[in-house]
Amino acid sequence: MNPYLDKLARLLRSRKFWAAIAGLIVAIFGARAGLDAQAITQAICAIVAYILGTALEDGLARRAQ
Repeated sequence: MNPYLDKLARLLRSRKFWAAIAGLIVAIFGARAGLDAQAITQAICAIVAYILGTALEDGLARRAQ
């Protein structure tokens, strides 16, 4: 398989990637959806925490192998 297609396939299966896309959508469309600045900030902070937690989980799982 082409290495670029393999990277793309891994990216599309990544929980961190989809969480980042969700954060981007919240940041762009949050105000248009009627969310105030505090709600948008809280949502983005929660998404960042999820991404960091997932990265930590992945890193520790690789380290344990």
